[in-house]
Amino acid sequence: MREPDPDRFSASQWPDWSFWTDAHSGGPGLHRGRLRSVVVNGLMMGFLATWVVAIADGRYGPVRTGLVFGFLGCYAIAYLLVLWFGPLALRRQRIAMVAAMFALGTAPALILGSPAYLTGLTYAIATGLMLLPLRFSLLLGTGAAVAQIAWMLVRDGRVAWGQVLTLVAVTAILGIVYALTFTIGHLRLAREQIRRMAVDQERQRVARDLHDVLGHSLSTMTLKLGLTRRILETSDNTDAALAEIRDLDDLCREALSDVRATVSDYRTVSFATEVAGARMALRAAGVQAELPAAADAVAPELQGVFGYVVREAVTNVLRHSDAQRCTVRVGRDWLEVADDGSVPAEVVPGHGLTGLAERMAAVSGSLEHGRGPHGGFRVLARGPATGGAA
Repeated sequence: MREPDPDRFSASQWPDWSFWTDAHSGGPGLHRGRLRSVVVNGLMMGFLATWVVAIADGRYGPVRTGLVFGFLGCYAIAYLLVLWFGPLALRRQRIAMVAAMFALGTAPALILGSPAYLTGLTYAIATGLMLLPLRFSLLLGTGAAVAQIAWMLVRDGRVAWGQVLTLVAVTAILGIVYALTFTIGHLRLAREQIRRMAVDQERQRVARDLHDVLGHSLSTMTLKLGLTRRILETSDNTDAALAEIRDLDDLCREALSDVRATVSDYRTVSFATEVAGARMALRAAGVQAELPAAADAVAPELQGVFGYVVREAVTNVLRHSDAQRCTVRVGRDWLEVADDGSVPAEVVPGHGLTGLAERMAAVSGSLEHGRGPHGGFRVLARGPATGGAA
């Protein structure tokens, strides 16, 4: 589906009516927009019926009357065909269609020798409004009105302003109809795009939160299970093993609760809770941890997002690092998580770090990651009020 273009009415841009079918692609309403336009404009062509009545009185003779009727029939049929095929035609085809409409619309006036019948060019001008850039359409409409006025002056020495105003008014009405059709089509596309964006954002939120929840919880569970297995294999200290199993039981319950809350969008993250979880996970992995004693130093509006940073950064230490020491330093609007492990020459951020960057951007903050100034891997999160140094 094409995205709505806010400059669709630009004087230098060719109108794009593909949203008529895009909005219903693959369904029973594939051609609904074009069919509706053909029906509505077909009814509006009742204006030509008055010509048929006026010409049928026989004053123009059978030959000219027959020719005019033939051209009027071709004109009406061509108009409906242009409404159907024109919106999705190529540029050269559009130009040819508009030129054919002007030729068919002008023929009755030339055959009958009366400028009054140039009023019928309103349908040709309407096709120009639909298929050509706006400036070309306006030039065609202005040219038709000027030609009608000039012909009246040359032929009769006066201007029948009523007929000229009819040409201008009907053309303006059709132009407004097409403009409204454009606007409605673009609004529908915009609404559909917003709906799809909302669905995509919700999917990304759930995926990001599940990654954070399960990545940290499963990593900690794996470490706890390994520690429990080693205790049972190397000693008879069942009390220590039972303590680890109790921690595993609590972790499983917390992970299940977090998953349910994530899916329902009720999950909240606390910086203090994540620091406590990091302490337990690092201890289970045998990594020496240096963590902040209190979470009050962090600004309230950054408590949640900094909690996510601690969770993901510590999870990466447990899963991807051979570090022996992990340090978490924090200020009111900045947070640093660093370790002393080895760092590859090129660090490719995964889903976790990418998700953290998105979370920090959502609060007008920033995230940096890579080799630390003293070696190891460092993740540095800055809130919106940070002047630049942590």
